[in-house]
Amino acid sequence: MSSRTIDGKTFRHVLDKFLISPVCQGARVQIELPNGRFLDLDSIKLLENKIIGSKESHRLVLKTKEPTDNMGKIIGKL
Repeated sequence: MSSRTIDGKTFRHVLDKFLISPVCQGARVQIELPNGRFLDLDSIKLLENKIIGSKESHRLVLKTKEPTDNMGKIIGKL
């Protein structure tokens, strides 16, 4: 298991690259769990950590929900 995490700056950089494509701009946003299950993205929140001495003072949290529509089988990765 990788201990690598993504910070907000890297997240924005990657999203900006994807969102150049009109196809990506209209794409449904989902989160893939380690077990291969997909959930729909419901909201994004910025939260402040209260732990003293923590190297991260804030976190971006992506909240998910059960998919509203079946997306069908994935046929390829672009």
